[in-house]
Amino acid sequence: MNITIYCIGKLKEAYWKNAVEEYSKRITPYSEISIIELPDYPTPINASEAEEEAIKEKECRQVSAKLKPNDFLIALDLGHKQVDSVKFAKDMHGYFEKGGSKISFVIGGSLGLSEEIRKRANAFFTLSDLTFPHQLTRVILLEQIYRGFRILHNQPYHK
Repeated sequence: MNITIYCIGKLKEAYWKNAVEEYSKRITPYSEISIIELPDYPTPINASEAEEEAIKEKECRQVSAKLKPNDFLIALDLGHKQVDSVKFAKDMHGYFEKGGSKISFVIGGSLGLSEEIRKRANAFFTLSDLTFPHQLTRVILLEQIYRGFRILHNQPYHK
């Protein structure tokens, strides 16, 4: 199995990097994992809707350029149905079946995802209706992937 996570923006603080490193290490007995950081673009103060859309398109084009046509892409996107960890584990199993043991996640920049990447996505995942910093979103996603593998392998996990 192989998981790739595309992230718009880089981790700056050591504590986020340490958390990502820890969960990546915990995932490796179950799956190879790659995290690809791509640059985010600054949003001008009082940016117009058109300017914001152009930034999202530029950021997401970087992801599209790295994807292969058959890659199974799961977009983290607000406004979709939330699931609990057990359901996410079952969904993740299904994603691997559909993706031929290889799946990719995308975490957009501060403005979210472009319409192009939403159309390209094979599935959507919402962590919460709450808004999280993108660095924390990465850590939460990794934790849920790890928890999902524990559930799928009937191993203990914190409930």
